[in-house]
Amino acid sequence: MSKRVALINGITGQDGYYLAELLLAKGYEVHGIVRRVALQDPAHRLERIAHLLDRVRLHGASLESFPSIYRVLAEVRPDECYHLAAQSFVSYSFDDEFSTLNTNVNGTHYMLAAIKDVVPNCRFYFAGSSEMFGKIAELPQTETTRFHPRSAYGISKVAGFDLTRNYREAYGLFACSGILFNHESPRRGFEFVTRKISFGVARIRAGITDCLHLGNLEAKRDWGHAGEYVEAMWRMLQQDVPDDFVVATGDTHSVAEFAQLAFEIAGLDHRDHLRLDVELYRPAEVHLLVGNAQKARSVLGWQHRTSFEQLVRQMVTADCQSLGCPLGIPSVSAVSSYRAVPGGLTGPGIQELV
Repeated sequence: MSKRVALINGITGQDGYYLAELLLAKGYEVHGIVRRVALQDPAHRLERIAHLLDRVRLHGASLESFPSIYRVLAEVRPDECYHLAAQSFVSYSFDDEFSTLNTNVNGTHYMLAAIKDVVPNCRFYFAGSSEMFGKIAELPQTETTRFHPRSAYGISKVAGFDLTRNYREAYGLFACSGILFNHESPRRGFEFVTRKISFGVARIRAGITDCLHLGNLEAKRDWGHAGEYVEAMWRMLQQDVPDDFVVATGDTHSVAEFAQLAFEIAGLDHRDHLRLDVELYRPAEVHLLVGNAQKARSVLGWQHRTSFEQLVRQMVTADCQSLGCPLGIPSVSAVSSYRAVPGGLTGPGIQELV
């Protein structure tokens, strides 16, 4: 029996990394789409998945180029396609709405159109986002909650969701959307607030800097572990009928709670090191997101396992280890003196959360 073939668009990102590992462990033949420049400079641009390079096959293509996407699909002819690639940093989407919309909306359209023409029996997964809910209409958010996105990124994901549903209904594609709430790990990009906190805390502990700048500490999110969320993606494509699913923990915590716990794990007092920065404000904030994953639990048999505290501890521990200041050894800053921040973890601001 031949191996099932999977194509991951966005294999070098956090989710693509975990998903590739999962699929390889299940015996898949795994292919990934990367930009051509990554193939020309693998030492730097493919560093995150370096240990997988001898077990996956990479193909150069661009979300802005339909012919390149079409060519890869015609060559690979996958059984399953996971469309994870996007301009996914919400704050940047305010700076450049045009490229965010062009890349995310057209890229999804190109993938779906090429699959319809080349491999119509391929099962397709679209990476939706809790940012689609934006200005929330109800608590918690479910698959039927109306969307009210508050950024170009959120708008682009709503468009991708609708495109995926339309190709399912109009052309009979097995096309699913996962509405994933915030999912983090030590592999998260440094620009995202959770990794900014864990790495910032590690830098303070190592004596490299003495402060961490954040924005809106009161924003609340539903944070889970990325390694568990990619399992939900895979489970969606194993069903008899394609459908859309919220993937979340159902628990919510503020940025303040995340930061305070991270400092505590590192043996530091957040009041000595935290700085508020109004430059990190979003023009339109999303204040509270929390998902109801009952449908994923009952239909997919999926369940999150990592608690909020375990997630934060894992990220801080990994970043401290990477900087040579592992937990259990007194930190450089623990014996230093810094000026406390008046008010501790209070105050306004906006910070990237996706």
